[in-house]
Amino acid sequence: MRDRRGLDIAIVVGIHLLLAALACVVLTPLAWLVCAAFKGPNDLFHYLFASPTPTLANFRSLFNQVPFFRYMANSMFVATTVTLLQLFFSSLAGFALAKYEFRGKRAIMVLMLATMMIPGQVLLSPMYKLLYQMHLVDTYWALILPGIVSVFGIILFRQSILQVPDELLDAGRIDGCSEFRLYWEIAVPVIRPMIGAFTLIAFMASWNSFLWPQIVLQDQSIFTLPIALNQMVGLYSQEYGSLMAGTLLSIVPVIVLFLILQKEFLAGLTSGAVKG
Repeated sequence: MRDRRGLDIAIVVGIHLLLAALACVVLTPLAWLVCAAFKGPNDLFHYLFASPTPTLANFRSLFNQVPFFRYMANSMFVATTVTLLQLFFSSLAGFALAKYEFRGKRAIMVLMLATMMIPGQVLLSPMYKLLYQMHLVDTYWALILPGIVSVFGIILFRQSILQVPDELLDAGRIDGCSEFRLYWEIAVPVIRPMIGAFTLIAFMASWNSFLWPQIVLQDQSIFTLPIALNQMVGLYSQEYGSLMAGTLLSIVPVIVLFLILQKEFLAGLTSGAVKG
């Protein structure tokens, strides 16, 4: 019995050591980025990680070169708006597909799954033409409207809402609840873990979006962070320190959001998302 217990402890310790080693490998690029942001121009390529003389010169240079906080505010506004709209419309559509029976429901599901197989790059040209005809190119709407509904999010929420007991909804109907109130006051609280998980997924996707904003934006005052950082790459010269500082600051909001939603993120991905 003792041998068995000792073997179990050894296995657990071995697993933790392996996970710690993998975590170190995964976090190495982040550690390098943090160190590079505080290096002077002469130390950037001289030291692999930390410099013996850390400096804030890269951050001062960054703030002097570009209106960095303006770009961060643009990214925050667009990412937050897209995330909230995706949460609302995707969860509402998922509720309808999970709890209502109607003609064409199966065909709609098949069509939605088929659209997920279409590469996003294929849709760039027709989407740009549509927004151009609507006179929305080079506006915030060009960044927000194409992303307010996520097929992936609808499917995730449908799978999660399937776990909401029909008896709860029937009890709500007996008490006089409207169908929207059933969704908002009964279904939404039950699927809170999935909401947290999808919030992080949607926010990261919008925050890191580069190709589409690069196509539709020309006015520098509404540039998002990825576009602004890309503009710092010069043709004949490059201030790598400022670029590293900007990149480090750009990932801070995502890290903070993950720390806030990490419990919901793990719970959401291990609940309705993996059940049929």
